Amino acid sequence: MFSHVMVGSENLDRSRAFYDALFTAVGGKPAVTDEKGRLIYMHDGAVFMVTRPIDGEPACHANGGTIGFAMASPDQADAWHAAGVAAGGTACEDPPGVREGGFGTLYLAYLRDPDGNKLCGLHRVG
Repeated sequence: MFSHVMVGSENLDRSRAFYDALFTAVGGKPAVTDEKGRLIYMHDGAVFMVTRPIDGEPACHANGGTIGFAMASPDQADAWHAAGVAAGGTACEDPPGVREGGFGTLYLAYLRDPDGNKLCGLHRVG
């Protein structure tokens, strides 16, 4: 359904350190930078990008928005979460763990990147 996800950042060096840590924790590679200075991460057929807003306005996060990343296991979600916190992110929501809901049993790990974007590492348990 999605071709890519892009978030804005006020500090691409800080974002690179944060997202490089997140993606390498789950087997991805550090960012590639395109001709416009955007950070590009490609992993498991998905593309995630970080950019300075092209309109010149400050970057901001979506209130109520969450970007979910598929995890292969609860251990991978925990490693992803720990890497994010160690690289300047902030844990949010409940601690990583199993949640029951309308989508079945999920293992979820939530954090915010240094610009305030809400991220979720998600593993479908069953």
